[in-house]
Amino acid sequence: MQGKVEICGVNTAKLKVLTNEETIALLHRTKEGDMEAREKLISGNLRLVLSVIQKFMGRGENPDDLFQVGCVGLIKAIDGFDLNQPVRFSTYGVPMIVGEIRRYLRDNSSIRVSRSMRDTAYKVMQARERLMAQSQREPTVEQIAAEIGIPREDVVFAMDAIVEPVSLYDPIYDHGGDAICVMDQVRDNRNTDESWLEKIALKEAMKRLGERERHILALRFYEGKTQMEVSNEVGISQAQVSRLEKNALNTIRKNI
Repeated sequence: MQGKVEICGVNTAKLKVLTNEETIALLHRTKEGDMEAREKLISGNLRLVLSVIQKFMGRGENPDDLFQVGCVGLIKAIDGFDLNQPVRFSTYGVPMIVGEIRRYLRDNSSIRVSRSMRDTAYKVMQARERLMAQSQREPTVEQIAAEIGIPREDVVFAMDAIVEPVSLYDPIYDHGGDAICVMDQVRDNRNTDESWLEKIALKEAMKRLGERERHILALRFYEGKTQMEVSNEVGISQAQVSRLEKNALNTIRKNI
């Protein structure tokens, strides 16, 4: 089937997407103990899991594993969601799914070092021990390189390769709550979790606009056209374009 993508045996092209009203109704039934509603809620939010795991692709992890872990986060989000809070389920669910995947990556991450690099590192350590036994002091990199007959740079690379790495997920502070990890102290202003979550929220909000409103926003903010240019292209007055644009932006702000 063209366009068919399977993850964990699930045909992602056929995944159902729930409306906000359907989600709220199923959440109410789930909180009352309706297991059938819970299953429908999980199935109806699998696309949310798919959208999240896209961020973690390209790390050598199996997509099926990421999907399964993401589903665990989704289930935790369903079980922990508070219907009394004025928050959309997707707004609550995405960080829960992300957190579950991060825990999985933290607990299962490994740095793979080539066999030849490990062999070189083993020779370096043997040479270091011999030189220390002879001189009773720490040998220099140049001395170790001369001892085993390899370039100085290879000694440095080999020693760096076997040093226990500091994981981005290693906790550096924990005081009775969620731990602060190394990753939390390293910031990339161009690719932050905040901006990524905002993009997901904006995409979800755009889906709730009418086709004409989406078209007007695309012409105004993606193509940079003036309201008068948009009115000529769409075939309505400039005042109508202004009103539709304003209403669309207000709707997006409300949904976000």
